[in-house]
Amino acid sequence: MQSTLQFGRFNYPWRGQGVRARVMGILNVTPDSFSDGGNYQSLEFALSHAEQMIEAGVDIIDVGGESTRPGSPPVSLEDELQRVMPVLYALRDLGPAISVDTYKPQVMREAIIAGVDMINDINGFRAPGALDAVRDSDCALCIMHMQSDPQHMQLAPAYTDVVAEVIAFLRERAEALLAAGIDPRRLCIDPGFGFGKTVEHNYALLKATARLIDELNLPLLAGLSRKSMVGAVTGKPVEQRMAGSVGGALAAVAQGALIVRVHDVAETVDALKVWHAAH
Repeated sequence: MQSTLQFGRFNYPWRGQGVRARVMGILNVTPDSFSDGGNYQSLEFALSHAEQMIEAGVDIIDVGGESTRPGSPPVSLEDELQRVMPVLYALRDLGPAISVDTYKPQVMREAIIAGVDMINDINGFRAPGALDAVRDSDCALCIMHMQSDPQHMQLAPAYTDVVAEVIAFLRERAEALLAAGIDPRRLCIDPGFGFGKTVEHNYALLKATARLIDELNLPLLAGLSRKSMVGAVTGKPVEQRMAGSVGGALAAVAQGALIVRVHDVAETVDALKVWHAAH
């Protein structure tokens, strides 16, 4: 039974005794990201923020050059490459694993050349050429579920059974990657909180974290940091959702999530240290 996630230069155990959840810090190099857009757009600011995350104990840094918040417009290939590639090269040898958040096959190819450890694809590697782009590398591949696209996904999300439908989608995509000859040890799943889901859908999926892992037999990444599902429960605006986001991360880890993708690295690292010490 698969028990280790091959993560580029790293291997992350995800079953059995002593498994430690990994903290993925978000580094947006975009002018319009919903939470920290524009703050880290220049290389200097991006590196400064990355160094703060490293000091806080981050395991993985996830670099994104295109906002995928609800309603966001797509970014050209050239703009995305200009934003992310200098950052990827600069971060490559600073210690943590490096992930790139992209659905464009050409960005995937360039990022793999730069030595990234994970491709984090909101589109589930459905773009023409995506499977070819990632097939011969050793990086981890995160398959995410999204209903519709970022511009339209929150207009009217609808499911008959959200958990069953998300599982079916992730299974189909995982099978497509395996059929392309990709090692199953490289695969990871993400239910896609906030990507074409209502608050109720999001919490149904969070409660079903263990079920997703068991049914798909793959490690899971949970990304709910500062999202509207946190705001809906706490009543807090984006900039005041840190505590709620940490609570959501712990809820996912308690059900077996291997990776939590967060804005608030130091607080999440500390919370997980205490949580692991008590288990």
